[in-house]
Amino acid sequence: MPVVILCGGKGSRLSEETVERPKPMVEIGGKPILWHIMKIYSSYGYNDFILALGYKSDYIKNYFFNYRVSSCDFTLSMKPDGDICFHNDGEHAEWNITCIDTGLETLKGGRIKRLEKYINSDTFFLTYGDGVSNVNISELLEFHKNHGKLATLTAVRPPSRFGMIDLHGDVVKSFEEKPQLSEGYINGGFFVFDKKIMDYVIEHEDCDFEFGPLQAVAEEDQLRAYKHDGFWQCMDTVRDRGYLEKLWQSNNAKWKLWD
Repeated sequence: MPVVILCGGKGSRLSEETVERPKPMVEIGGKPILWHIMKIYSSYGYNDFILALGYKSDYIKNYFFNYRVSSCDFTLSMKPDGDICFHNDGEHAEWNITCIDTGLETLKGGRIKRLEKYINSDTFFLTYGDGVSNVNISELLEFHKNHGKLATLTAVRPPSRFGMIDLHGDVVKSFEEKPQLSEGYINGGFFVFDKKIMDYVIEHEDCDFEFGPLQAVAEEDQLRAYKHDGFWQCMDTVRDRGYLEKLWQSNNAKWKLWD
């Protein structure tokens, strides 16, 4: 079952980081956030990835094209008909990655439609290339299968943009940095779709996804929400990136579902 990851946006609110590279390649703990997202799915046994590329697509293509060489030991024969022998393919040996350039200015719906012929399954995952979570992917898929509708999104409680303090008079009893909000859900991505979702999108760069196609799916009672009250964090700003890096460096990266 394939995992589609939307990787084509420009990440304008992360402009300090995205001048030289696309947003999904901004690093957390020395690895692109895209790699972290792929590791989340891979930890549940889903290793077939389809990447919808756009802004600086060559950066992502080159990263994965050269990934095996840069991350493994190998023996290289310099003979004219020589070959290369890799010695430690390790945990990524099962990954299959399809990189598709879906256009520089294409909106998300158009990008998804342009991937249709590469999705060889009746059901597929889809997520954004800039958010991590400890959502249980197996339970998410089971929820989708059980309700029998066309689409499932993961509803999450967004973190506060500010720290929270517990005051007793003028005494600060506790301070919590960016807690999860206790009320209200937002779309956290981590979708599951039946392939019939393609009937709602068109191969045009102006075809959006959330506003238009997904609204139509909801109006037809074909969209359900899987509620996830655990960790979720997108990387919209430099501050968000710094927060995720802090969690990683302090061994508190709750999205790290792998050893």
